[in-house]
Amino acid sequence: MTLFRQIYALLFGLFLLVITSLGYVQFTETQSFLVKQMDSDLNNASHSLGIMLVPALESGDDVAAETLVNVIFEGGYYQQIKLTWLVDGKQQVWNNAIRIEGVPQWFIDLDLFTTITKESVITSGWLQLAKIEITAHPGFGYHELWRIISNTIIIFSILFLLAIVCARFGLSYILKPLHALSEHAKKVANRQFGPDMPAPKTKELQELVGAFNSMSAQLKQVFSSLDEEVSALRKKNLVDQVSGLPNRQYMVSRINGWLGEPSSGAIFLAKFDWLEEVHSKYGYQVRDETIKLLSQKLEHHLNEVSPSVIARIAAYEFAFLVTDVEHDQLTKYLQTLLRTLNKEISKAGCKPNEGFAIGVAERTGHMTVSDILAQADNALQKSLKDNKVFHWFETNEHQLFSREQWRDNLTDAIKNKKFQFRWQPVLLTENEEVCQREVYCQLMVNDKLQHAGQFMPYVELLSLGTLMDQCLIETVIDNRLLERNYEPLAINLTFQSISDPHFHSWLQGLLRNTAFPERICFEIPEASVYSDLDNCENLCNIIRDNGAKFGIDHFGRQFGSMSYLQSLRPSYVKLDQSFAYMEDDQHNTELCRALANVAKGLDIQVIVTGIQQQEQLERFTSMRLDAYQGFIAPPIAITF
Repeated sequence: MTLFRQIYALLFGLFLLVITSLGYVQFTETQSFLVKQMDSDLNNASHSLGIMLVPALESGDDVAAETLVNVIFEGGYYQQIKLTWLVDGKQQVWNNAIRIEGVPQWFIDLDLFTTITKESVITSGWLQLAKIEITAHPGFGYHELWRIISNTIIIFSILFLLAIVCARFGLSYILKPLHALSEHAKKVANRQFGPDMPAPKTKELQELVGAFNSMSAQLKQVFSSLDEEVSALRKKNLVDQVSGLPNRQYMVSRINGWLGEPSSGAIFLAKFDWLEEVHSKYGYQVRDETIKLLSQKLEHHLNEVSPSVIARIAAYEFAFLVTDVEHDQLTKYLQTLLRTLNKEISKAGCKPNEGFAIGVAERTGHMTVSDILAQADNALQKSLKDNKVFHWFETNEHQLFSREQWRDNLTDAIKNKKFQFRWQPVLLTENEEVCQREVYCQLMVNDKLQHAGQFMPYVELLSLGTLMDQCLIETVIDNRLLERNYEPLAINLTFQSISDPHFHSWLQGLLRNTAFPERICFEIPEASVYSDLDNCENLCNIIRDNGAKFGIDHFGRQFGSMSYLQSLRPSYVKLDQSFAYMEDDQHNTELCRALANVAKGLDIQVIVTGIQQQEQLERFTSMRLDAYQGFIAPPIAITF
């Protein structure tokens, strides 16, 4: 029971006790007063009648005596008058039936008034003439007592209702600061740190509000410090200090993670010997400034073509990782890279199309890190040897389908729901139990099984992300996958769906009509959070309000603040696969632990991904992460 209801009930009880006590006092006092009044009336009537009857009794006139008694009796206040003549013993009796109008029978049956009888002897001097006995009629008492009690109850009821209404509004006003404090405490418990509460007028609550504001500010500072610590560790371990770009270690780990998940794309290795010329002409300070400006230009222009990871892996060597794109987009990326380089080379006073070489290796089939880096390096060496600005590593594998063929195949698969599914368990580190299953999709085209990495770039390129997500979610629900196991199913959302308001409305309607919304988890890539936080917040609110869950995928991949965790409040985060491939040293361990502490401090489950072997899992044991995922527990085909 809330404090408001407790105080309200206490006031209600006290007021009811007061009213009951006053009613009881009023009732007993009124009853006593009416009894005394009837007794006094009997005395007066007996005395008056005794005086009036003396002449008639002395003369023995029965008719006169009866007339005088009738005058008194017809008033209706007496139940019975009995006159006994002492001379001859004759007795006259007058009776009045008990009829009480306007008073309920149950009230009369309470027998609140006892029979009051007054007996007296009528004398004339020393001579006793008659004996008269008068019995009071209780109707007067019942009628008056009922009238007074009824009016009292009506007045008390009105006062009671007024008091209840006034108490409700009064308590609501008085306890308003306490209610605000309660809401603020809930937000603090959920790690939501808003502005300080204004101090209320109540003195006792002023100290409490001040304490809460101080506690909230301290907790906010703790999480801000954790966020800053993560940023500092990232900058120290994974960022090149001159260019501000990721370093070689980060790039290698990203490539490992990229190859460990279904995707496509290419790696560009570039060697910029013209920077050595800048160094020899102007010194290392100008060279470093040139590298910094070049890095900024490359990030600006290349990310407009396609999201990519640009890293400085050696003094004059750079690497470019472009993911989830087709061959034509890679060509456009290369052209933009060449154009940007030539502009910067010209600004530095060097000759365009000289002093640099680029090698390109496109991802094909199943490749290891050493395979694709070797191909990219061979392409780079070929470019240097032939004195060309770039060389594309030749491969025997060709593009399976053109863009329009992919459009037809994907549109048909979405329309007719031809996708096949696998799910991969996510295991708890504590007891190896399955806590959720992530769903992957495949597609059979011309009797060949195509993995998501082969067709997902075209899904994004052809703007089919929303339609595909709707198709996959409907297929999961229509085939009752939510009812086949108790573990939640994790479904990855595309960038287009996250930014599409129509998808948000569709998903809200679907979840409202779903039997087990709590068994669905939607995974949002961290890159979407940084690029479109507003739509992410709107989508997350819809998911949460309808009973489903959501998590952040590729957590820690982006270089930025993690304050978004406080506003989104996901159920879990999945550490990016690149952390599973980082070198096992103290600095990287501290970075992973700091990332996990930020999430766990907000009561968010932390799942490490990309675990292939037991040795990898043991690296994260000391961090006490909640769960792990990877090909240590491979995906399993789902049969409908």
